[in-house]
Amino acid sequence: MQQTLQKPELGSWRAGNTGTEGVWQFDSGRAGRHLMIAALVHGNELCGAWALLGMLRQGLRPQRGRLTLAFCNLQAFDRFDASNHDAARFVDEDLNRQWSVERLAMPSNQERRRAAELRPFVEQADWLLDLHSMHEPSAPLLLTGLQPRNLSLARTLAGSAAIVIDAGHSDGVRMRDYGRFSVSDESAGSTRSLLLECGYHLDPSSREVAQDYCARLLLAADLLDRVALEATLPGWHKHDATIPALALQVRAAVVARSEHFSFVVPYTGLERIAKAGTVIGDNDGEPVFTPFDDCVLVMPSTRQARAGVTVVRLASVLGAE
Repeated sequence: MQQTLQKPELGSWRAGNTGTEGVWQFDSGRAGRHLMIAALVHGNELCGAWALLGMLRQGLRPQRGRLTLAFCNLQAFDRFDASNHDAARFVDEDLNRQWSVERLAMPSNQERRRAAELRPFVEQADWLLDLHSMHEPSAPLLLTGLQPRNLSLARTLAGSAAIVIDAGHSDGVRMRDYGRFSVSDESAGSTRSLLLECGYHLDPSSREVAQDYCARLLLAADLLDRVALEATLPGWHKHDATIPALALQVRAAVVARSEHFSFVVPYTGLERIAKAGTVIGDNDGEPVFTPFDDCVLVMPSTRQARAGVTVVRLASVLGAE
């Protein structure tokens, strides 16, 4: 039987040390960046929780700057059941769609109240890494948003995940696009933010991907030197990719009209469709065509399909003719 990633037991690590449940912060007392690493923004995405637990259990402390580690949607996480893991994604609303001033000003449900609790930590951070996993088995993806500074950081990390330049979702703003993380490079100062999709929710390799990129960010942000990192988190930093990661520019998104959206075949992501006009799905009775040649499918999934939800993004290879 294929192994599956198990739900971690947070135990005493659930409490945090900031007065906000699930949030830990460590200050070196020396000048440097403030890096925040977020996990469990969706309660069924376990890999990030395992990565944060590893850092806490190993006693990781920054040599410079500050480090914040946040277990985000704990109430959704408490509902996790491997036989029905989608039910633990959120309680009332997707926590990763609540990061606008308007929604944060109306804490009318569990996720909005939790976003309001997390907001001060997100606002304090210079760099943000938000750890996620996927509804379907797929290769890891590192989402940069639209700002060139994030693409530059993603390439500097030299990991194996494909890089995706995307504008987000139609149904709300993500944490990694909140506030100053979304402003232009000219006014952003030192801010950087990345969202890492580590693979399928229950695939044990997603935990290794999360650990690897945490190690890469800790080094890139200069919170630790390599000797200290490898002594504290041995084996976390994997070998650098032998060739540059594929970089994709999202040019369009397909938004479901209803829960009846379907694909013509079970795509798993990063498929390259050669010709524009190829039918890839049915959106409540209307065929969905690829809008350009050499169209790459990014995160196709119907598990959360309902009106207004993005079911696949359509991208071009950056730099391709």
